[in-house]
Amino acid sequence: MTDHVHDLRSVREATDRLLTAVAKLDNAALAEESHLPGWSRGHILAHLARNADALVNVLEGRPMYESATARDADIERDAVRPLEEQLADVGDSGARFLATSERDQDWSRTVELRNGVTDLASNVPFRRWVEVALHHVDLNIGYELDDLPDEFTEREIAFLADRWSGRPEVPPVTLRTGEGGPVWHTGGTEGTPVVLEGSMDELLGWLAGRGLMGAHLAVMAGDGLPELPPL
Repeated sequence: MTDHVHDLRSVREATDRLLTAVAKLDNAALAEESHLPGWSRGHILAHLARNADALVNVLEGRPMYESATARDADIERDAVRPLEEQLADVGDSGARFLATSERDQDWSRTVELRNGVTDLASNVPFRRWVEVALHHVDLNIGYELDDLPDEFTEREIAFLADRWSGRPEVPPVTLRTGEGGPVWHTGGTEGTPVVLEGSMDELLGWLAGRGLMGAHLAVMAGDGLPELPPL
């Protein structure tokens, strides 16, 4: 089972890192575009706050969100708030998530996330770490994929490789960092096999649809860089 205690510590560190960086911005900067199409930096901060509360719901046995419509409306409502309110909300909601996660509970139980997705409760802290870490990159304030901790990047590559496994629209893909490095497999069973090689941040960029989206990966075999469905 995943070490949720370790992951909760990593969530706290990632949240502190993000809040420290965001505190250097101003209200005008929050209204500027992020790396996510259609979202300002304020949208990302609003999403992070509401996601923390949603994961509290998950751990306490409630639906993650009231509905997809309500989720989107909450983000739109909160995206335009001034910096001081955004910082307080991300910090307070993050603290609520950590407090809930630190209570005694059965970490081996299965919980339900969005759209019928299920997972072990012990994996919820890592999912929160993913939200905080990748959205820090998405803020477009100088924190990039290659700034992410190596442990996080390697685990997220494995997680996303598993997510795209078995997808018929994705050919069989082998991901590697070079001779003697880690290797991952993803995609379906149909089509010409593809072998991609590059740095871990480039591999993550392709899998997560971020950064250069794998543009610098070397295609060692196959018909080119496959296109992945949206996350």
